[in-house]
Amino acid sequence: MNSRTEYMFHSEFPVHMTFSQQDWLLLAQYWYPIALARDISEQPQATMLLDMPLVIYKFNHEIIVAKDACPHRGVPLSLGTHDGQGVVCRYHGLRFGEKGKCNRIPAHPNHKISDRFHLRTYPTIERYGLIWCCLLADEQDSPNIPDMPYWDQAKYQQLVCPWIDLKCFAGRQLEGFIDVAHFAWVHADTFGDPEHPEVADYTTQETHYGFSADYLSHVGRYPIGLDQFGQEGFQWLRHFEVHLPFTATLTIHFPNDCKQVIMNAASPMTARSTRLFAPICRNYDKDLPIEEAYEYNLKIFEEDRLIVETQKPEYLPLDLSMEAHFPADRSSSMYRKLLRKAGFSQILAA
Repeated sequence: MNSRTEYMFHSEFPVHMTFSQQDWLLLAQYWYPIALARDISEQPQATMLLDMPLVIYKFNHEIIVAKDACPHRGVPLSLGTHDGQGVVCRYHGLRFGEKGKCNRIPAHPNHKISDRFHLRTYPTIERYGLIWCCLLADEQDSPNIPDMPYWDQAKYQQLVCPWIDLKCFAGRQLEGFIDVAHFAWVHADTFGDPEHPEVADYTTQETHYGFSADYLSHVGRYPIGLDQFGQEGFQWLRHFEVHLPFTATLTIHFPNDCKQVIMNAASPMTARSTRLFAPICRNYDKDLPIEEAYEYNLKIFEEDRLIVETQKPEYLPLDLSMEAHFPADRSSSMYRKLLRKAGFSQILAA
């Protein structure tokens, strides 16, 4: 056990754990989105990551993410307000400003403030319109944020969809996103084709961050701007890039060199609740109202909700012998194998 892990082991576990200690220590070393950048202001907001209650607020253009508990008596700081010089705790008025440091104790205005009164903060970075956080990162480490193809290219439009809360494990949700066999059955009202449920053969390729997969099919219904995509016999390429543990990008190749990239970033609030973030970039339909794209994206994920919220078992069994598999499951099988290879428990999030 290294010094970083040992420190976390003794003092930084959440009070209420829904993950095993082994899996939590592994999961806490990855970066996850926790908020939309456009939603963050000076006023404190509550969220959760890996069972850890967090508070987010802005101070002098700096975004601060901290444990949502006043160091004095543990009252959530998300219940407080911002007075211009920091977030004020509702219980005793302690105030926290730059880098989460306490700068006022009203009961003792002239006393030197001990370091024990400063907030436990976590490193953050903004990417793809999202605020990313890691609960267990060395300050000298570069943030290992998954790459989103084409996001920074000028000819692509960037869309940051509202987040969606799901009552399921993040691993189950991510596995559903990369599952190509469910299109005809779950997404018949959006892009799936119930008349063509067959899944063509495809392969996966392991990478240093997870794996990739290319899937070709003739199924590619798209209700917005459909006329420009009406090419008979066109094969739709869906290129998946899966980043362990719970993020994947899907690049869809449309006719006429049009492309859309969807990032599926499943942020594990607990082992049974997931906040899903889905930024999108595309080089077509850029003149259409972005609300239409938001609504269509939400409709797709709402179609998935019934499935991921009712799957049994709720956890993700990494032992492949615990469930049946067919050839179209190559991506999910690879996903489970790589999670096991990364050191996660055989039953993840039980």
